[in-house]
Amino acid sequence: MKKILIMVIIHLVCVSFGYTQFNQNTSRSLFSDVKAYKVGDAITILIIEETQADNAATTKDTRSSTMGGGVEAGVNNSKFKADADLSTSTGFSGSGQTVRRENIRSKISARVTKIDDVGNLFIEGKRTTKVNGETQTILISGTVRPVDILPNNSVYSFNILDLTLTIEGDGSVSKIQEPGLITKFLRILF
Repeated sequence: MKKILIMVIIHLVCVSFGYTQFNQNTSRSLFSDVKAYKVGDAITILIIEETQADNAATTKDTRSSTMGGGVEAGVNNSKFKADADLSTSTGFSGSGQTVRRENIRSKISARVTKIDDVGNLFIEGKRTTKVNGETQTILISGTVRPVDILPNNSVYSFNILDLTLTIEGDGSVSKIQEPGLITKFLRILF
C-alpha cells in the first residue's frame, strides 16, 4: 500500500512540475512552434539596425553695384571738373556636410505587456550589463505582429512597429568623453 501511495505522489509531482515547466503553450497544439502569444510571454528581439545618412550643401552668393557720375564746366579759361564714383559689393560663400553612420547588432529578451484588438503584441525589454566598471543599458519597446515572429520565437528589430531603442552607457569611458565643469559653465555663458 505504501508503494502505491509513494508512486501516486511521485506521479502527481511529475505532472505538476511538467505543467509549470510548459505552461506557456498549454492551449497550443503539440506540433506548433513555441511562440509568444499572450501577456507575460517572453520573446527574443534580434536588434539589427543600420542607418546611413549623408547630406551636403554649398551656397555661393555674389552681388555688386557700381554708380558713377561726372560734371564738367568751364568759364573763360577756367575749368571746373568734378567726378564721383560709388561702388559696393557683397559676397557670401558657405558649405556644409554631415555624414552619419550607425550599426547596432544585439540580442535582447522582451516581455509581452499587452495585446491590442487585432492581436498585435506590445513588448518591453531591458538588459543591463556591467564590465570593468562600464554599465551598458539597452531598453526596447514597440509593437510586434504575430506573423513577424520567427519559428524560434524571435523577431527582427526592423519588423517592430513604433520601435523605441535606447542604448546608454555609464562609467569611466563615458565620463572621460564629457567636457569638464569649466567648459560646461563657459558653454552656458557663451
